[in-house]
Amino acid sequence: MRLTVLGGCGAWPAAGQACSGYVVEEEGFRVLVDPGYATLPRLLERMGAADVDAVLVTHGHPDHCADLNPLLRARALADTPAAALPVHAPPGALDAVLALDKPRMLASSFTLRELSPGTPQEIGPFRLDVFDLPHHVPNAGLRLTGPGGRVVAYTGDTGPSAELVSLAKDADLLVAEATYPERVPDEDAPYLSSALDAGRTAASAGVGRLLLTHLWPDTPAEPALAAAAASYGGELSVAAAGVTLDLR
Repeated sequence: MRLTVLGGCGAWPAAGQACSGYVVEEEGFRVLVDPGYATLPRLLERMGAADVDAVLVTHGHPDHCADLNPLLRARALADTPAAALPVHAPPGALDAVLALDKPRMLASSFTLRELSPGTPQEIGPFRLDVFDLPHHVPNAGLRLTGPGGRVVAYTGDTGPSAELVSLAKDADLLVAEATYPERVPDEDAPYLSSALDAGRTAASAGVGRLLLTHLWPDTPAEPALAAAAASYGGELSVAAAGVTLDLR
Protein backbone atom coordinates (compact mmCIF):
# COMPACT_ATOMS: atom_id res chain seq x y z
CA MET A 1 0.00 0.00 0.00
CA ARG A 2 1.49 3.34 -1.05
CA LEU A 3 0.51 6.97 -0.50
CA THR A 4 1.91 9.73 -2.71
CA VAL A 5 1.45 13.40 -1.82
CA LEU A 6 0.49 15.70 -4.68
CA GLY A 7 0.16 18.74 -2.43
CA GLY A 8 -0.44 19.76 1.15
CA CYS A 9 -1.11 23.51 1.30
CA GLY A 10 -4.22 24.73 3.05
CA ALA A 11 -6.49 27.43 1.57
CA TRP A 12 -4.46 28.20 -1.60
CA PRO A 13 -1.34 26.79 -3.27
CA ALA A 14 1.91 28.54 -2.43
CA ALA A 15 4.32 29.21 -5.31
CA GLY A 16 5.39 25.92 -6.83
CA GLN A 17 3.09 23.96 -4.52
CA ALA A 18 -0.41 22.49 -4.55
CA CYS A 19 -3.28 22.14 -2.13
CA SER A 20 -4.53 18.87 -0.65
CA GLY A 21 -4.12 15.89 -2.95
CA TYR A 22 -3.04 12.29 -2.38
CA VAL A 23 -2.91 9.06 -4.35
CA VAL A 24 -3.36 5.78 -2.49
CA GLU A 25 -2.36 2.66 -4.45
CA GLU A 26 -2.84 -1.03 -3.83
CA GLU A 27 -2.64 -3.92 -6.33
CA GLY A 28 -2.45 -1.45 -9.22
CA PHE A 29 -5.67 0.31 -8.16
CA ARG A 30 -5.27 4.09 -7.75
CA VAL A 31 -7.52 6.22 -5.57
CA LEU A 32 -7.18 10.00 -5.84
CA VAL A 33 -8.09 11.66 -2.56
CA ASP A 34 -9.01 15.38 -2.52
CA PRO A 35 -7.99 16.85 -5.89
CA GLY A 36 -7.40 20.40 -4.59
CA TYR A 37 -6.00 23.42 -6.44
CA ALA A 38 -2.95 22.66 -8.65
CA THR A 39 -2.90 18.92 -7.97
CA LEU A 40 -3.69 17.79 -11.52
CA PRO A 41 -0.34 18.78 -13.09
CA ARG A 42 1.45 16.85 -10.33
CA LEU A 43 -0.80 13.86 -10.87
CA LEU A 44 -0.09 13.92 -14.61
CA GLU A 45 3.65 13.84 -13.93
CA ARG A 46 3.07 10.36 -12.47
CA MET A 47 0.21 8.85 -14.48
CA GLY A 48 -2.37 9.58 -17.16
CA ALA A 49 -5.76 11.02 -16.30
CA ALA A 50 -7.33 7.73 -17.39
CA ASP A 51 -5.20 5.80 -14.88
CA VAL A 52 -7.18 7.08 -11.88
CA ASP A 53 -9.64 4.38 -10.78
CA ALA A 54 -11.69 6.31 -8.19
CA VAL A 55 -11.84 9.71 -6.50
CA LEU A 56 -12.67 10.44 -2.86
CA VAL A 57 -13.50 13.99 -1.78
CA THR A 58 -13.74 14.83 1.91
CA HIS A 59 -15.63 18.12 1.49
CA GLY A 60 -16.60 20.79 -0.95
CA HIS A 61 -14.05 23.54 -0.31
CA PRO A 62 -12.11 24.22 -3.52
CA ASP A 63 -8.69 23.61 -1.96
CA HIS A 64 -9.88 19.99 -1.71
CA CYS A 65 -11.80 19.49 -4.95
CA ALA A 66 -11.22 22.24 -7.57
CA ASP A 67 -8.98 20.11 -9.79
CA LEU A 68 -11.70 17.51 -10.21
CA ASN A 69 -12.90 19.72 -13.07
CA PRO A 70 -9.71 19.57 -15.19
CA LEU A 71 -9.31 15.87 -14.35
CA LEU A 72 -12.76 15.14 -15.77
CA ARG A 73 -12.05 17.36 -18.77
CA ALA A 74 -8.82 15.46 -19.47
CA ARG A 75 -10.74 12.17 -19.39
CA ALA A 76 -13.82 13.33 -21.31
CA LEU A 77 -12.04 15.30 -24.05
CA ALA A 78 -9.30 12.78 -24.82
CA ASP A 79 -9.17 11.24 -28.29
CA THR A 80 -10.42 8.07 -26.62
CA PRO A 81 -12.57 9.14 -23.66
CA ALA A 82 -11.97 7.24 -20.44
CA ALA A 83 -14.64 5.20 -18.73
CA ALA A 84 -16.88 6.94 -16.23
CA LEU A 85 -14.89 7.67 -13.06
CA PRO A 86 -16.47 6.78 -9.70
CA VAL A 87 -16.41 9.96 -7.59
CA HIS A 88 -17.36 9.65 -3.92
CA ALA A 89 -18.22 12.74 -1.86
CA PRO A 90 -20.62 14.01 0.82
CA PRO A 91 -24.07 14.94 -0.53
CA GLY A 92 -23.96 18.24 -2.43
CA ALA A 93 -20.23 18.75 -1.84
CA LEU A 94 -19.39 18.84 -5.56
CA ASP A 95 -22.35 20.83 -6.86
CA ALA A 96 -20.24 23.95 -7.48
CA VAL A 97 -17.26 22.30 -9.16
CA LEU A 98 -19.47 20.10 -11.34
CA ALA A 99 -21.41 23.19 -12.45
CA LEU A 100 -18.31 24.77 -14.01
CA ASP A 101 -19.15 23.10 -17.34
CA LYS A 102 -22.38 22.38 -19.15
CA PRO A 103 -23.78 19.11 -17.75
CA ARG A 104 -23.66 17.30 -21.09
CA MET A 105 -19.94 18.03 -21.51
CA LEU A 106 -18.85 15.91 -18.54
CA ALA A 107 -21.94 13.80 -17.88
CA SER A 108 -20.44 10.57 -19.19
CA SER A 109 -17.06 11.11 -17.51
CA PHE A 110 -18.07 10.31 -13.93
CA THR A 111 -20.59 8.60 -11.68
CA LEU A 112 -21.30 10.41 -8.43
CA ARG A 113 -21.67 8.36 -5.25
CA GLU A 114 -22.45 9.59 -1.75
CA LEU A 115 -20.14 8.98 1.18
CA SER A 116 -22.18 7.58 4.06
CA PRO A 117 -20.80 7.50 7.62
CA GLY A 118 -21.32 4.16 9.32
CA THR A 119 -21.71 2.18 6.09
CA PRO A 120 -18.47 0.49 4.93
CA GLN A 121 -17.91 0.48 1.17
CA GLU A 122 -15.67 -1.54 -1.12
CA ILE A 123 -13.61 0.58 -3.50
CA GLY A 124 -11.37 -1.64 -5.60
CA PRO A 125 -9.23 -3.61 -3.14
CA PHE A 126 -9.96 -1.21 -0.29
CA ARG A 127 -12.51 -1.15 2.48
CA LEU A 128 -13.61 2.44 3.08
CA ASP A 129 -15.03 3.59 6.41
CA VAL A 130 -16.39 7.13 6.61
CA PHE A 131 -16.59 9.34 9.70
CA ASP A 132 -18.64 12.51 10.08
CA LEU A 133 -16.19 15.18 11.31
CA PRO A 134 -16.87 18.86 12.13
CA HIS A 135 -15.88 21.57 9.66
CA HIS A 136 -17.43 24.71 8.18
CA VAL A 137 -19.17 22.41 5.67
CA PRO A 138 -19.95 18.67 5.86
CA ASN A 139 -16.63 16.81 6.02
CA ALA A 140 -15.93 13.09 5.73
CA GLY A 141 -13.01 11.53 7.55
CA LEU A 142 -11.74 8.57 5.50
CA ARG A 143 -10.24 5.26 6.62
CA LEU A 144 -8.90 3.03 3.83
CA THR A 145 -7.97 -0.55 4.70
CA GLY A 146 -6.02 -2.60 2.19
CA PRO A 147 -6.33 -6.38 1.68
CA GLY A 148 -3.23 -6.93 3.82
CA GLY A 149 -4.75 -5.01 6.71
CA ARG A 150 -2.71 -1.82 6.25
CA VAL A 151 -4.65 1.33 7.07
CA VAL A 152 -4.45 4.95 5.91
CA ALA A 153 -6.68 7.36 7.83
CA TYR A 154 -7.32 10.94 6.69
CA THR A 155 -9.13 13.66 8.59
CA GLY A 156 -9.97 16.04 5.76
CA ASP A 157 -10.38 19.37 7.60
CA THR A 158 -11.80 18.98 11.08
CA GLY A 159 -12.32 20.53 14.45
CA PRO A 160 -12.21 18.60 17.73
CA SER A 161 -14.18 15.34 17.73
CA ALA A 162 -14.25 12.10 19.71
CA GLU A 163 -14.57 10.36 16.33
CA LEU A 164 -10.99 11.20 15.43
CA VAL A 165 -9.54 8.46 17.64
CA SER A 166 -11.94 5.93 16.11
CA LEU A 167 -10.96 7.08 12.62
CA ALA A 168 -7.25 6.74 13.36
CA LYS A 169 -7.24 3.73 15.72
CA ASP A 170 -4.07 1.66 15.10
CA ALA A 171 -3.71 3.14 11.59
CA ASP A 172 -0.37 2.60 9.87
CA LEU A 173 -0.58 6.19 8.64
CA LEU A 174 -2.67 9.14 9.80
CA VAL A 175 -2.84 12.11 7.41
CA ALA A 176 -4.03 14.89 9.69
CA GLU A 177 -5.02 18.49 9.04
CA ALA A 178 -2.75 20.82 10.99
CA THR A 179 -3.48 24.32 9.71
CA TYR A 180 -1.87 25.98 12.74
CA PRO A 181 1.05 24.78 14.88
CA GLU A 182 -0.48 25.08 18.35
CA ARG A 183 -3.53 27.31 18.64
CA VAL A 184 -6.48 27.63 16.27
CA PRO A 185 -8.06 31.12 16.32
CA ASP A 186 -11.26 31.22 18.36
CA GLU A 187 -13.57 31.72 15.38
CA ASP A 188 -12.21 28.58 13.69
CA ALA A 189 -11.56 26.46 16.78
CA PRO A 190 -14.67 24.24 16.28
CA TYR A 191 -13.78 23.61 12.63
CA LEU A 192 -10.00 23.31 12.22
CA SER A 193 -7.08 21.59 13.96
CA SER A 194 -3.52 22.33 15.00
CA ALA A 195 -0.42 20.16 14.80
CA LEU A 196 -0.63 19.93 18.58
CA ASP A 197 -4.14 18.46 18.21
CA ALA A 198 -2.95 16.04 15.52
CA GLY A 199 -0.12 14.79 17.71
CA ARG A 200 -2.49 14.12 20.59
CA THR A 201 -4.90 12.24 18.32
CA ALA A 202 -2.07 10.15 16.85
CA ALA A 203 -0.77 9.27 20.32
CA SER A 204 -4.21 8.36 21.66
CA ALA A 205 -5.00 6.23 18.60
CA GLY A 206 -1.69 4.35 18.52
CA VAL A 207 -0.84 5.48 14.99
CA GLY A 208 2.27 4.11 13.28
CA ARG A 209 3.10 7.29 11.32
CA LEU A 210 1.74 10.82 11.35
CA LEU A 211 1.74 13.03 8.25
CA LEU A 212 0.77 16.64 8.96
CA THR A 213 -0.99 18.43 6.13
CA HIS A 214 -2.98 21.57 5.23
CA LEU A 215 -0.43 23.89 6.85
CA TRP A 216 -1.03 27.57 6.15
CA PRO A 217 0.80 28.43 2.89
CA ASP A 218 4.40 29.67 3.15
CA THR A 219 4.71 28.72 6.82
CA PRO A 220 7.73 26.67 7.96
CA ALA A 221 7.29 23.03 8.89
CA GLU A 222 9.43 23.13 12.04
CA PRO A 223 6.88 24.68 14.45
CA ALA A 224 4.22 22.17 13.37
CA LEU A 225 6.60 19.24 13.77
CA ALA A 226 7.68 20.43 17.22
CA ALA A 227 4.08 20.90 18.36
CA ALA A 228 3.03 17.42 17.22
CA ALA A 229 6.14 15.83 18.74
CA ALA A 230 5.21 17.20 22.15
CA SER A 231 2.74 14.32 22.53
CA TYR A 232 3.47 11.94 19.64
CA GLY A 233 6.71 9.98 19.63
CA GLY A 234 6.31 8.06 16.40
CA GLU A 235 7.48 8.76 12.85
CA LEU A 236 6.44 12.27 11.93
CA SER A 237 6.61 14.42 8.79
CA VAL A 238 4.86 17.17 6.84
CA ALA A 239 3.08 16.59 3.53
CA ALA A 240 5.00 17.97 0.58
CA ALA A 241 4.52 17.32 -3.11
CA GLY A 242 6.37 14.20 -4.22
CA VAL A 243 6.58 12.56 -0.79
CA THR A 244 5.83 8.84 -1.11
CA LEU A 245 5.19 6.53 1.84
CA ASP A 246 5.19 2.77 1.45
CA LEU A 247 3.25 0.88 4.13
CA ARG A 248 4.51 -2.67 4.54
